[in-house]
Amino acid sequence: MSKRIFAALGLGLIFCVFSSLTVQAAPLIPVPNINVGVEAANNPQDVALSLQVLFVLTVLTLAPSILIMMTSFTRIIVVLSFLRSALATQQMPPNQVLVGLALFLTFFTMSPYVEQVNQNALQPYLAGTINQEAALTEGMKPMREFMLKQTRENDIALFVNLSETPRPNSPEDIPTTTLIPAFVISELKTAFQIGFLIYIPFIVIDMVVASTLMSMGMMMLPPVMISLPFKILLFILVDGWHLIIRSLITSFH
Repeated sequence: MSKRIFAALGLGLIFCVFSSLTVQAAPLIPVPNINVGVEAANNPQDVALSLQVLFVLTVLTLAPSILIMMTSFTRIIVVLSFLRSALATQQMPPNQVLVGLALFLTFFTMSPYVEQVNQNALQPYLAGTINQEAALTEGMKPMREFMLKQTRENDIALFVNLSETPRPNSPEDIPTTTLIPAFVISELKTAFQIGFLIYIPFIVIDMVVASTLMSMGMMMLPPVMISLPFKILLFILVDGWHLIIRSLITSFH
């Protein structure tokens, strides 16, 4: 009988201890409950705010495409990729380094136009002196000026003919939807021209090394393995990065 009493007391003591631990372990700060839902708008201001949020999210989604298609990024990254392929260094420099360098060079070349967009469109819009439509119009003017300088006339004529729109009488009459694709293919053509010039000295080294190995009877030795150090040495001796970056930056002026 006494054993049952002691067992009951023991179980009660254990229950009290665990109960006290549970109470002590309870969080003092309640965890918030976050709900995301769709509710009916009570006034027109709520609808306008929702449309603005949707517009901002759309712009953020398209920001990478806008950066690539309307700036100098396309030409720079294509030329840097050609350079790495001509050197045959596989993944050196890595993709992250090339993309980062291309982005900073894009910021450098586009800084005068971005400053104009900030002064003529963004700051007046934030100050409330112009509306959203006027801000977009003023913001596109510097970007259109940059794209028109880099776009060939025959590329613009191609998309004007494909769109079956009337022939523009001035650069201001060219629609932006026509100018952007013409700018992109012009940038690709220019980048491929620069890439061809980059390839020439490295191809000469490959041919010399391959001819030397064949004359020595070393058929099984890959020529790329021998020519790679000479390519890197030539690139260092002529200060290749300086020449490539200077040529890229000056090509936009």
